[in-house]
Amino acid sequence: MGTIDRLAPSGDLAVDYDRRHLALYAALLEADDAGGDWRDAASSLMQLDVTDCDAEACWRSHLERARWIVGDGLGSAIDAFNERRSAVIAE
Repeated sequence: MGTIDRLAPSGDLAVDYDRRHLALYAALLEADDAGGDWRDAASSLMQLDVTDCDAEACWRSHLERARWIVGDGLGSAIDAFNERRSAVIAE
């Protein structure tokens, strides 16, 4: 899944970080939908030390970004990820 930033991206455009972390976003959504404790997801999925004072904010920002990607950001994500793929194919 790659290195996890302290906070997920924000804004109305999907970025490369989002593309690289789609699997994490899906896993976070699945864990949250299952009613799992944030500490379990942060620890197992993100390899965060949940005793760190910033761990919950990190987990929450990534979960919120995941929700945005599958909701209001879906169109932006499809456009951005398609452009990235087209650029790689053209090279």
